[in-house]
Order: sequence, then C-alpha cells, then structure tokens
Amino acid sequence: MMNTVTLGLCIFIILVQAIQIKSRQNDRQGIEESNRMMQRKVPGGRIIGGAVADPGQLPFATAIYKTTADNSTLFCTGAITNPRWIITAGQCVDGALSFTIRVGSNKLNSDDPNAITLTTPTYFLHPDYDPATLANDIGLIKLRMPLSYNNYIWPVTLLAGSELPDSTSVLTYGWGQTSDEATGLVDELNYVNLVTLSNDECKSAFGDQVNENMVCVAGDTNEGICKGDLGSPLIQYGESLTYHVGVATFISSNGCESTDPSGFTRTWPYAMWIINTTYYN
Repeated sequence: MMNTVTLGLCIFIILVQAIQIKSRQNDRQGIEESNRMMQRKVPGGRIIGGAVADPGQLPFATAIYKTTADNSTLFCTGAITNPRWIITAGQCVDGALSFTIRVGSNKLNSDDPNAITLTTPTYFLHPDYDPATLANDIGLIKLRMPLSYNNYIWPVTLLAGSELPDSTSVLTYGWGQTSDEATGLVDELNYVNLVTLSNDECKSAFGDQVNENMVCVAGDTNEGICKGDLGSPLIQYGESLTYHVGVATFISSNGCESTDPSGFTRTWPYAMWIINTTYYN
C-alpha cells in the first residue's frame, strides 16, 4: 500500500511540474540569453572565502528581511519558485509581521538597475515546524503581485521529484558571512559547490537532532554556509533544469570555517505541501 501511495505521489508531482515546465518554456520565448544562463553548469566556488556569482547566474536568488512585532529583524535567503512565491526556511517566516524582499540583483545594498524591492506580510509556515529541533523547517512567502521574469529574475525549474541520494553534487548561495572573523552580510552574492552526505555522517557531527528529512552537505575542506545564509536553497543542476532539493537550516557551533558539514532540510518530503499551498492560496 505504501509503495502504491509513494508511486502515486511521484506521478502527481511529475505531472504538475511537467505543466509548470511547459508554461515556463512558453513564457521564455524571446529570452534566449536567460535560457543560455540557466543551462550553464556553474563552476566551483565557496561562500566561506568567497566566489562571487555573475549577474544572472542565479536569477532565482532572493534576499529576505523579516520584521517581527517587536521590531526585530532577521536576514534570510530564499528562491523564487513561481511568480508569486518564495521558498525559504520555516525559521525565516516564523513570527513575521512583514517582509522586505529584493530580487533581480546579486548586490544586497549597492545600486543595481535590475534590482526590485517588494514588501509583503503573507507567509505560510509548515504546520509541523518545531523551532526547538528545527524539524520541518520549511516556509513560503507570497508576494502581493506576480514577478515579471527576465534575465535576472527567473524561478527554480522544479521541486525535488524524488529522494536526494548521497554523494550528489549540489550548489547553494547566500549573502552571509564569508569567514568567522568577518561578521555581517556581504554585498555580493556568493555560491559554493557541495556534495550530499549520508545521514549517518551527518549524525556523527550533529547527533540525533538530524532526522530523515534533513541532509548534510560538505565540500573538499571547510566550504559551506554561514550566518546570514539560512533559507538558502540547495540546487541540483540537470541538463537544462534546476531542481530545488533543500533549504539551509543549521550550521555548526564550532564555526563556519570548521570542517563540520552544513545542515539542510530536504525539499522532497514537503513537495506536496508546497504544491498545495501555492495552488490553493
């Protein structure tokens, strides 16, 4: 019975996302340059120590400023999933009063004619999110008006359609710290190529807080995310597609430059919740 349900779920997600691909292909007529950017394999780099993304290289990148009722703020990163929706971490939307969102630019503060700044109060937090354990750390932000796509604003092609295997090559990005000493956000978007680890390897670093819906990633040495990168997506590249396969959830208390891996929430277990939420709201 479980296999039948799982198979049915896979087929449903594939059908829904096939429709999305077709729609986006139609929308993409006349944007050939953006199409070439999306098909390009992204070269190596790292957030800690920095490899700066080229303009339009990661057109789904989203900078998020969360404001709460007590007027405190939290910076997070996210990814455009369709013209009205941003995927980020649950902790990046939990308790929010409003959001200020910047898209279309790799620059966080500098002037950029391609940058668009938006505000919205609307978000959806996964109903089983647990701030104590960071379980089910998935959140969605709904924009007031749909985005207009161009070379610098474009969604991740697909949500993860299946389990994420160990030793998979992935990429993440963010405006967070580039070293433990250099506190604060950076102006330029940085990215890093990583590889997924087994959950046993992840638990050896972080213990039993790691559950089956989480995944750890690591580079050759100490590459990974840092403070300010929460909510950043884990991206898997296909031949001409990008897959959203994870959301940045936690870092090591030993510091960003330690050799400990970075922790993400897997997208696949929440694909139906994301699809239903964005469809019915």
